[in-house]
Amino acid sequence: MKTLPAGKINADILSGLISNYTQSGDRVVLGSAIGEDATILDMGTHYLIAKTDPVTAVTQEAGYYAVNVNANDIASMGGTPLWFLAAILVPENTEFDDLERVFAQISTACRTLGISYCGGHTEVTSSVRNTVVNGLMLGEVDKSDLKSTAAARPGDDLILTKWAAIEATSILARRECKKLLEHFPEMLMSRARDYLYNPGISVVEDARTIAHHQDVHALHDPTEGGIATGIFEMAQASGAGVEVYYERIPISPETMSLCTFYDIDPLGTFASGSLLIAAAPSISSRVIADLAGKNIKATVIGRLLDKERELTLIRDGRRTPLPVYHQDELFRVLP
Repeated sequence: MKTLPAGKINADILSGLISNYTQSGDRVVLGSAIGEDATILDMGTHYLIAKTDPVTAVTQEAGYYAVNVNANDIASMGGTPLWFLAAILVPENTEFDDLERVFAQISTACRTLGISYCGGHTEVTSSVRNTVVNGLMLGEVDKSDLKSTAAARPGDDLILTKWAAIEATSILARRECKKLLEHFPEMLMSRARDYLYNPGISVVEDARTIAHHQDVHALHDPTEGGIATGIFEMAQASGAGVEVYYERIPISPETMSLCTFYDIDPLGTFASGSLLIAAAPSISSRVIADLAGKNIKATVIGRLLDKERELTLIRDGRRTPLPVYHQDELFRVLP
């Protein structure tokens, strides 16, 4: 019997499961689909956006992560995250202070984003070795403002906010700090640890700043599997080809240092904090300027192509297939 590796389920396998076992009702505008960030439900005057995502790769800031990664997916549909519920599973012998810390992190993150922390479930169980927080975020969007990942169009510019592997850089610096301090200066490590908050793993402001542009056709929040897998998901959802220009992808010195040390591809590891934007070339400079006005860096890193074209990475002038990381690069190096 074939076993499944850690990380994201292979897209072909997952597509079959979705096709065979999920259903859409009359009011489900957008249900389960590869590459889509959330489910869309028709509420008459507006759409309700629903998203659930667990946090399993981190423990110390699990509550903060859970709020932000779920809020990102609401924002990536053009919506406003409004209500959050959390199922919190902690291992046996967890101390009360550790559980309370998770609640406090969730509460603080929700207040920062204007979200109501309004329910969930909490349990001590032998089924987990580390704290697991599974979040459910609900939000709303005007029907005219919905941004589906599948709406990217051939000819669109592909824009990336901030830079690659923000989340992975913070995870490595926090989880492997003692080891890394033997090889890197404290100043670099301090900056890398702070990536959780600066530039941060939220893309709510990124999306809010540019989602109103009608010629911004699609948004996508790359997470596990990195920027490359996020681009693959957008291309697959929209039925388009893509070419990506490696030299244009911003990678910070801290990220490059840590990824090089662990022999990790920065395009293939946790990328929360960056937003992928598919926009008509005529609006790209305006999008970048609007984001700059909020002190958010944005860069054109590629373009969408006709659907019969391949998914291509252009590096040093050579064209190679765009890599796809069904298993995040971090899973190769972290216990």
